[in-house]
Amino acid sequence: MGHDHHHDHSVKLENINRAFIIGIILNFLFVVIEVVAGLSIHSLSLLSDAGHNLGDVGALALSLLAFRLLKVKADKKHSYGYRKVSILASLFNSMVLLISVGVILYEAILHIWHPEPLPGLTVSVVAGIGIVINTATGLMFMKNKEKDINVKSAYLHLMSDALISVGIVIAGIIIYFTGFYRIDSIVSILIACFILYSTWNLLKTSMRLSMDGVPDDIHLDEVKAAFLKVAEVRDVHHIHVWAISTVENALTAHVVFADHLPGETITKTKDKLKHALEHLNIQHVTLETESETERCQQLHCN
Repeated sequence: MGHDHHHDHSVKLENINRAFIIGIILNFLFVVIEVVAGLSIHSLSLLSDAGHNLGDVGALALSLLAFRLLKVKADKKHSYGYRKVSILASLFNSMVLLISVGVILYEAILHIWHPEPLPGLTVSVVAGIGIVINTATGLMFMKNKEKDINVKSAYLHLMSDALISVGIVIAGIIIYFTGFYRIDSIVSILIACFILYSTWNLLKTSMRLSMDGVPDDIHLDEVKAAFLKVAEVRDVHHIHVWAISTVENALTAHVVFADHLPGETITKTKDKLKHALEHLNIQHVTLETESETERCQQLHCN
């Protein structure tokens, strides 16, 4: 049963490979456009956005690599295979984005005091291309964004890029009609703040998962309640839940069964528990069993 559930996740990952590849190609082409245009007209906002988009291209590539590594079979040195790479990729991506925030802020603060003349129309046209590319590629991840942290990361990055491009279009229009060139640096600072806001939760989540913390969608109280709903179970303790990858979670626990249950009943009950845990998004379950008497001896009951 657990194997079938894992297979379903593999199929979903396979279905989004195409979205990642298209996203990587289109966004890399847009980075080239922004860099060429930004250097030609000395637009900090376009160059800042190009740096951010290049980070997103790297993030998409790392996420795609992580999904490919999910399919690598376990070996004697890696009993879970390379599933954890998907979590490490998310952590790395979020850290790169935070570094890019620092670079953008530094350049923007320097330039805000010494603004350079810019062709606002060119800025708006280039950013308009970004709106189309980022929105189109972001929508390809929308269907699966709640199923995997890397897919959600890709979706958030691309849609935030589209919003950033909207801001740059507006800045270009302001420059064109008013000649207020400082707006280019102001927009760059706003871009940096937006990246920081959208990346912070991703960083916290990926860092917690990399340290074998409990995944966001799993609550230990609900897990314990699922055990105690089963009539044969008297108690459960030593519950540990962690993420094997961004789409697979594991659990170990000690389950206290009623005294004098036949072995066949215990086996069937464990299967029932594993099935219930699958509905809580826990696919790999290891249960150690104890009787009430054994547990009482451990606790030195009277």
